[in-house]
Amino acid sequence: MSSPGQTELVLKGGRGGRGNSHFATATRQAPRFSEDGEKGEEREVILELKLLADVGLLGFPNVGKSTFLSIVTDAKPKIANYHFTTIEPNLGVVKTKDGNGFVIADIPGIIEGASEGIGLGIQFLRHVERTRLLLHFLDVSGQEGRNPVEDFYAINKELKKYSEKLSTRKQIIVANKTDIIQDETNLKQVEELAKKEGIELYKISAITKNGVTELIDHVTEILKTLPKEDLIEYEEKMVYTLEDKKDQWSIKKEDGVFIVTGKAIERLMGRINIEDNESMYYLQKCLNNMGVEAKLKEMGVCEGDSVILDGWELEWYN
Repeated sequence: MSSPGQTELVLKGGRGGRGNSHFATATRQAPRFSEDGEKGEEREVILELKLLADVGLLGFPNVGKSTFLSIVTDAKPKIANYHFTTIEPNLGVVKTKDGNGFVIADIPGIIEGASEGIGLGIQFLRHVERTRLLLHFLDVSGQEGRNPVEDFYAINKELKKYSEKLSTRKQIIVANKTDIIQDETNLKQVEELAKKEGIELYKISAITKNGVTELIDHVTEILKTLPKEDLIEYEEKMVYTLEDKKDQWSIKKEDGVFIVTGKAIERLMGRINIEDNESMYYLQKCLNNMGVEAKLKEMGVCEGDSVILDGWELEWYN
């Protein structure tokens, strides 16, 4: 479900019953029974929520994504200096100079092995699918002792494992924590990475806000060029009606018992009141019209034999 007003058929409901006024005919002047409604389908359905955001923030834990989100939007994510501070996606709206604005989603838990359920796992990868642009945050301060280039390739490997299409989504590398760099080695490596991969690089400090305005302005301009494509991949749909397989039924004989099954029988028995004689006469009439009675006789049914109709065992009589 990705469009306003969109509807999807998940379960077919049963046809509604008919009141006893339907059973007043020329031969039956006074109606004596009514017809129950048919059973509907039963199914267990799992619904997955995918966030609607224009920009997704990628990066290993503690690289400054939540801090950045809190600076550029009114969102109030939990911020602390330890891994997995963010345990659920956070959304924020960036208010741009032209008044349009866009939505940013801080996507947590995408680390090496995420596509296989490691860390917070695959549960958050689906949220990235709906974004048009990815800001890939790398910590160039060296405080965590991590290699930002290795982190970049590790996360992109997970994106590709999860979705080939997602791996080609436009990215901007954001070298964060430039205010506390103690060794320029990491920053130089990230600069070489951006040049090698042909990806734009922005150097910022989310804490001091240095470079943040320039990055947001650039993102605003890029989003104007990226189409809002429908990122939901639809499978071929089957249109159901209440008439589907309405005449389908079959009979098999097991240990002298005749078992009649099929959608037509299920629908018929769902409408019959087994305790009511008039309803049972109606059942016999329907079985005759459907050809079930003729088929039973052809298979050798005799008076007193057991006939099972959709779980109901009845005694046959001529």
